Amino acid sequence: MRYSAAHKDSTRTRILQAASEMFRERGVASVGVDQVMQRAGLTHGGFYAHFKGKAELVAEACVTGFDAGKENLARIGALPSKRDRVRALVLSYLSPRHRDNPAGGCLVAALGLEVARPGAEARAGYSSALQQHRTRVAAALKLSDDEAENLRLATSLLGQLVGALIISRSMAEPAEGEAVLAQARQTALEHFAPEISR
Repeated sequence: MRYSAAHKDSTRTRILQAASEMFRERGVASVGVDQVMQRAGLTHGGFYAHFKGKAELVAEACVTGFDAGKENLARIGALPSKRDRVRALVLSYLSPRHRDNPAGGCLVAALGLEVARPGAEARAGYSSALQQHRTRVAAALKLSDDEAENLRLATSLLGQLVGALIISRSMAEPAEGEAVLAQARQTALEHFAPEISR
């Protein structure tokens, strides 16, 4: 039985969404193709009608994961001032809700070290998607009128946020994790939006 192009696209999207969530939740190495297909409500046999192998799935799931943040970045980018834009990003990113929901959260914090290491099969796809995401973050924040400086500042802020989220997730004691988020929020706001840090 042949399916329409729309059906095939819809099925592929379901697979990518399931993979993106599962990889962020459990890591790439611990999630098999069969588990992704089960989460998507499909049989394992249908996988190869959409992807050549797991490496291609990982690369495209990374794109899907980064694309999931587009709506939030568009909302942030529409805010009237740099201070408002920085505040919105920092407070949403360094929130307990984001920390406790890796499956629906930042792909860099969840998979960055695993996917970006040398030799990782999906490294090129991840890197390309990350570059696009970094450019989108910079465009949303508008931290400088100079394009290169804007990208540099946005990358610096993104690095601070990712690092703090990873450290917070690593803490055994919830109170310690909360303290990391609070301290990182204060530092980021003081540095990138000093007028609203207090």
